[in-house]
Amino acid sequence: MRAFIAREAPHVSVISKVETLGYHRLSQREQQFLSAFFDAAQVLPVSQSVVGAAIRLRQERSVSLGDALVAGTALAYDLPLATHNTSDFAWIDELRLLDPVSEDR
Repeated sequence: MRAFIAREAPHVSVISKVETLGYHRLSQREQQFLSAFFDAAQVLPVSQSVVGAAIRLRQERSVSLGDALVAGTALAYDLPLATHNTSDFAWIDELRLLDPVSEDR
């Protein structure tokens, strides 16, 4: 994962930041590492184009609000979506997926 982050210019959805740092079982070490990552990343807002993409995705398939907004952010900003849960997003044909865990191997 660290090699992937070092290679890629990190852009993240504000939704990913909330979901990740808001997880109630993070250790102090994980919290510090992730906070540093998000501080170094460009955090992308929920814009009208993100909302439009998320609505379209939710109209196509039953998908959580968080996943729709994260995928909508990648689509609206024309960025690949980095996730280890690629199967959750594989149905979105126009979405480019990267698995940061597999990329390091």
